[in-house]
Amino acid sequence: MSKLSKRALFAATVSTLVGGIATSANAAAFYLQEQSVRGAGRAFSGEVADQGAASLWWNPAAIGGMTGGDAAVGLSEIMPRGNVHNNGTLIVRPGQAPAPVGGSADAHNPINNGMLPSGQVAYGITRQLAFGLSVSAPYSFTTNYDSNSWVRYTADKTHLQTVDIQPSLAFAPTPEISIGVGLNAEHVKASLSNFLPNLSPLLPDGHQTLKGDGWDWGWSVGAQFHAGNAVTFGLSYKSSVKHKLDGNVITAGLAGPIAGQNGTISTTAEFRTPWQAMIGMRAKVTPALTLNAEINRFGWNKFDTINLGAPLNVAIPENYGNTWSYAGGLDYALSPGVTLRAGIQRDESPTRDKHRDARVPDSDRWNFAAGGSFDVTNGVGIDAAVNYIKFKDASIDRTTAAYAGSPVQTPILVNGTLRNAHALVLSIGGHVKF
Repeated sequence: MSKLSKRALFAATVSTLVGGIATSANAAAFYLQEQSVRGAGRAFSGEVADQGAASLWWNPAAIGGMTGGDAAVGLSEIMPRGNVHNNGTLIVRPGQAPAPVGGSADAHNPINNGMLPSGQVAYGITRQLAFGLSVSAPYSFTTNYDSNSWVRYTADKTHLQTVDIQPSLAFAPTPEISIGVGLNAEHVKASLSNFLPNLSPLLPDGHQTLKGDGWDWGWSVGAQFHAGNAVTFGLSYKSSVKHKLDGNVITAGLAGPIAGQNGTISTTAEFRTPWQAMIGMRAKVTPALTLNAEINRFGWNKFDTINLGAPLNVAIPENYGNTWSYAGGLDYALSPGVTLRAGIQRDESPTRDKHRDARVPDSDRWNFAAGGSFDVTNGVGIDAAVNYIKFKDASIDRTTAAYAGSPVQTPILVNGTLRNAHALVLSIGGHVKF
């Protein structure tokens, strides 16, 4: 095999590996929205219009006009459940008739439980100017399929960890108006793998792993308008972040004419996270009751390809679509030291039929939430929330191919279903004013 054809074959092999880069959790695709326990209690229905450090991820203007200091921390335990079922997936080896892919027909709970921390702190420098800092992990999670699963040629293990550090400044020119800006420094560390079919069904599978990491930058802007003490409107925009990961691809276990692809090669991988445009309001309808509403638009079309650098130089299509989420909720002050919350959120998936694979077994979902805040002493309190997310059944039907475009192209005719998927999220945290 010529040097050029070997390179083309290697690129085709890697294209199977990066058919998806992360996993679904309780927000669309691989976005995790648990950046505030207070927000989780009302299904994230009023964050862009709320005030204080806990809302910094959604709106840097949330701290405008504050006096003194404010801090919040939170920890969410995310427990997803579901079944990825094979409906008759076929593999077509060169020169052979389509055959069942084999392996276990059901993948139970492939998305691992995970703990997601978050923290925010802010301080009013003057009556008009405030500084804040939030630390979150907005695109992070793990999938783990068994080595004998029917999805093994599409996905094996996936680990994506993102740390977002957002310093923010907010300015309140009048008591009614606040504007804010933030800089988002994001570090991504990723590892994803899948098995590769050898050309003979009598041989064991090969295996491939892509690992990489890198720092990249984005930005956030926002504003709030306060109509007296009763109504607050908020809007914000969070940019897409273009990530470039430096790493390597490790391939092993291939035999025969494709054995030359075994080994390690250094490369880069580029992809974009979605932009977010948010608008919402909070209305205090009685001294105790505040109603919340929020609409978010996600620019998932930015995650259209994964681009692999030299020496591979290939673009892997993802074909994600833009989505909406809608949320409504309430805060009820049961007493001066106790506030109860509840909310409902409808969140669309950016994955589409005929383009959805087992690495990102995502679908539209409903999020039902309840929570509360409880003061321990003056200025110090505990926040708690529980969310139940119900996912719609969806097809897993993205046809892929090992060694695509090469003489040994091996199509995988994927035919599966995501069934009975749901998640329980338990969140606990605290807040303090100083």
